[in-house]
Amino acid sequence: MGRSLNRAGIGICILIALGIATAHSAAAQVTFGSPADPPRIAIGGGAFDVVPNSNKPGVGPTGLALGEYRFGDVLWIVAPFVGTFGTAKGAFYGYGGFGFDINFFERVVLTPTAAVGYFTHGTGIDLGAHTEFRTGAEIAYRFENLTRVGVGLYHMSNAGIGLHNPGAELATFVLTMPFH
Repeated sequence: MGRSLNRAGIGICILIALGIATAHSAAAQVTFGSPADPPRIAIGGGAFDVVPNSNKPGVGPTGLALGEYRFGDVLWIVAPFVGTFGTAKGAFYGYGGFGFDINFFERVVLTPTAAVGYFTHGTGIDLGAHTEFRTGAEIAYRFENLTRVGVGLYHMSNAGIGLHNPGAELATFVLTMPFH
């Protein structure tokens, strides 16, 4: 549990530092939410368990493929989404959650997200429960046609509801296309 809390704390500190570093010089260029963007389909790939703990069976980076449906801004700047991913070791995660866009200079979009869902580990790392929480952020470039290309970094954990809670990190590359 300590490993998961430390990583979550480090991630939060990095996001806060990024916010402070960019707030003063770019304050006039930062907006929240993307109300003009339609719902989107996201597809991507990457790696699961990118910071493995060698003390647990089934650990080690493995490929992942993902798909999401992002509803767009529904409640002020809040945008719900549903998605799924699978790994090369047979893990599956189906989830739903919320995020919001922070727009820098109209083209760069940072999207912090939080989700909860059902996880099964296949032959990979056992995260300690079927109910897992995912938090993290995606940073993307938004083209004129509203297509986005970005990378995401996430942490998955059962938040202590399981017998053990090793947690896992994900790194993704994502293509997001408007769904008209």
